[in-house]
Amino acid sequence: MSDAHLSGRRLDEGTLPVELADEPIELGDRDPTDATDQRDVRARRRRLVVVLLAVIAVVGVGALGTWAWRIVQQKDAQITTPDQVAGLRLDNSDRAVSTADYLRSGLAADIQLDSSFGAVYQDPADARRSVLIFGGTTLLWQPERDLESLFELMADETGAVTGLRGVSPGRLGGVMKCGSTSGEGGDFAVCGWADHGSAVLAMFPARSVDESAGLLRQIREGMQSRD
Repeated sequence: MSDAHLSGRRLDEGTLPVELADEPIELGDRDPTDATDQRDVRARRRRLVVVLLAVIAVVGVGALGTWAWRIVQQKDAQITTPDQVAGLRLDNSDRAVSTADYLRSGLAADIQLDSSFGAVYQDPADARRSVLIFGGTTLLWQPERDLESLFELMADETGAVTGLRGVSPGRLGGVMKCGSTSGEGGDFAVCGWADHGSAVLAMFPARSVDESAGLLRQIREGMQSRD
């Protein structure tokens, strides 16, 4: 689910035409003073370029190094569906398995993942508060944009996700966002996370956005690991 996986969008790098001088380049006698001045100008320009490159290197390498280190840390994500997580119990009923497979299949049909999953977790205290969660793992170059693409896929199925906002992703990092949408049972919260190795969405009927954000962080802690 890299840039090519989700949107197929790319930035085209344009090239500027090479401009040729109107007058031919003259070879022959030149004023020695003019030649000396030109050499001084070229030398100053070279020094300026060197200084600019040094500044870019100092600033750019730091940013690039941080970005590359995050990719190395996050790219080898693994997601499991334990029998119990965050106080919830995995629902293995035929209906739940069918729903989870539908969610997983719909996701896999729209985006390319190395592995995908879908699961339904029951809240022992209230059957109305089941959590539907689905997603997968792959190398992601731009997790935030890929997560937004997942929310767009969700909107195609249930309607627009409104009030989408960033929330704390917890110790595993990456980006996490939450919003709300409507379904047959009324409004419910939708939250998701993405990092450089995974992207996941979850639906939380009968829960507020704030409660769902906290619950998803707990679920992620129990489901996601990295090599």
